[in-house]
Amino acid sequence: MAIFSTSKKPLLSADEAQEVVGAIQYAEGITSGELRVYIESHCTYVNAADRAWEVFEQLKMHLTQQRNAVLIYMALKDRQIAIVGDEGIHHKVGKEQYWKKELRILQDFCKEDKIVEGLVTVIKDIGTDLGTHFPHSEKEDKNEIPDDIVFGH
Repeated sequence: MAIFSTSKKPLLSADEAQEVVGAIQYAEGITSGELRVYIESHCTYVNAADRAWEVFEQLKMHLTQQRNAVLIYMALKDRQIAIVGDEGIHHKVGKEQYWKKELRILQDFCKEDKIVEGLVTVIKDIGTDLGTHFPHSEKEDKNEIPDDIVFGH
């Protein structure tokens, strides 16, 4: 069973992309954490997490004030996904076990070709969990990373 749709239609329509961005904005409304989605066709690494960390640094996500940024990475044609979070988060959410749990949730949705629903669910889960440890503050929080989806090659 394919993790990603193999049809010729684009992965996300404009409405679907807006739904994902809306989930990011919702999540960032309850946490000072920063979330980003990066989608490309091919993963240049054997391990998608290694590529996700490279993208994380390229997007300067490691420069957030509280080191609490999260990247959801998807390589469509290679059917690879990864979720990585900065060091400020690891000490709060339980390190690898937490990311594996969220990754399984996203994989389950992708197996059913429900990519948007999976992204929205995982983004909201992560936002809620980060909100416990990194609550949103109207006075102090600023949006350090754009909320849009980044599309690679």
